[in-house]
Amino acid sequence: MSSLQRTVLKGRLPPTIPGTRIGRSDSFKKSRVRDFKPSLWSEFFAEKEDVQVDEKRLFRIYRTKQPEKPGPLLLLLHGGGYSALTWAHFCTEITNMIHCQCLSIDLRGHGDTVTDDDDDLSADTLAKDIGDLLLKLYPTNMPPVYVVGHSMGGAIAVHFAHLELIPNLIGITVIDVVEGTAMEALASMQSFLRSRPQYFKSIPNAIEWCIRSGQIRNIDSAKVSMPGQIINCTTKKLATNELPLADDESAEDTANTKFTHPFSISEDEEVADEGEEPKSPEFKRPTTTATEENTKKYTWRIDLSKSEKYWVGWFSGLSEKFLNLRLPKQLLLASIDGLDKALTVGQMQGRFQMQVLARCGHAVHEDRPHEVAEVLSGYLIRNRVAETAGEFRCHMPAC
Repeated sequence: MSSLQRTVLKGRLPPTIPGTRIGRSDSFKKSRVRDFKPSLWSEFFAEKEDVQVDEKRLFRIYRTKQPEKPGPLLLLLHGGGYSALTWAHFCTEITNMIHCQCLSIDLRGHGDTVTDDDDDLSADTLAKDIGDLLLKLYPTNMPPVYVVGHSMGGAIAVHFAHLELIPNLIGITVIDVVEGTAMEALASMQSFLRSRPQYFKSIPNAIEWCIRSGQIRNIDSAKVSMPGQIINCTTKKLATNELPLADDESAEDTANTKFTHPFSISEDEEVADEGEEPKSPEFKRPTTTATEENTKKYTWRIDLSKSEKYWVGWFSGLSEKFLNLRLPKQLLLASIDGLDKALTVGQMQGRFQMQVLARCGHAVHEDRPHEVAEVLSGYLIRNRVAETAGEFRCHMPAC
């Protein structure tokens, strides 16, 4: 709506009653302010370590404590743009349910992992990285390994299992990645990436965007996950290396920051606040001010748009490779509509277990970490891979 239209329409309104205001009070607005203070990795993992696989590759890993009873090693692979910290809340939940240890990895080009070629994100390279890392960590007596991957990480998990890089892989769970829907989504991926803000003025500001945009719907998970996805523009260091924040930084007011959903369509202008007179539009020459510079303190750790040449390789032939794995297989989806033809037939033939978790977004394990942990725990216990460590609700396979 233009300024002229608002002025005309406002003139037709009846006068307001003196001493009253339409809208919510300032006290109500203040009570709605949310806490976007980032969380520390140490709240969820027992240790972090930088593992030198060779002179060209240094991998950041996070591990939970050793289980009280023998159990599997859950190898957790994050999606594109995320980091090992995306699994933080899931690790806390599942280690309370079954006896297991979680190993979460920053893949090549992500998080605090450093390689001689961070741009090489081919499926074979990423799968080989994982195999080499495990052999470095466990040169002898490697525990039974169960791999869990989300999105890109799910595709890499399938490639990793397909290549048989380690001798004792005992099963696989893939979260919200299906070849058919993934291939269809690639056409709009560049538009989605362009819709995201390129910079953030602070870490809490980035966490706020993460929640308001709907990328992650669980604020507690966003507080630990989002700092692992951005770097300081000046130091080029991951934001997690700046934590914990000072109290004044954590209490930063982000009330005036406006975020929209990535695919929302904006109007000419938003309606002015109550009592504020509309201002005539004035031309202003674009300039770089100190304020604008201050808003460009953090940016994304990885430019996913540059990885486009690898996208098809991640997902092409994924369904057949998944179905042909001679391992216990599980598929977790955010929507039943995401199933392609090959997997639909495979599911009807009982070739894998499928579970659909409603009321969550693409980052299923972040939005609903407790339910995902319950589903996986129940599956591992039924397959006699793990033992119960605590009480939880067992989910039966269902759509």
